[in-house]
Amino acid sequence: MEEQLTFQTPKDRIIGKHVFGNLYDIDPRILNDQDFLKNVILEAVNIANMKLVEAKAWSFGGKKGGVSVLALIEESHIALHTWNEYNYATIDVYTCGENSEPQKAFNYITEKLKPKRYQSFYADRSSD
Repeated sequence: MEEQLTFQTPKDRIIGKHVFGNLYDIDPRILNDQDFLKNVILEAVNIANMKLVEAKAWSFGGKKGGVSVLALIEESHIALHTWNEYNYATIDVYTCGENSEPQKAFNYITEKLKPKRYQSFYADRSSD
């Protein structure tokens, strides 16, 4: 049996853009404000030209407690997790939309959380 090769056209290509990072030394009041953090993520969705499906936020108690916010978008997701004990947060913005701009979302979230320092990384997750 002969194997058939399939070729992607530019129209079929998945454009995967993944921006993620770590935020350090954040004001503890910001890290624990679930409503504020959820609103920051919702605004980041708009700024980055993404289409929101649903957003949820959860607060966790305990020494290492914090807040997690997850926005499911048509293009993929934005996730934010904070840790009280370390005044630390992580951001994950992954999109597969040609017109979405995950770097803008990451920058906006970072600006609003006001870390004293942060790291940002980018991965191309396109299909070719």
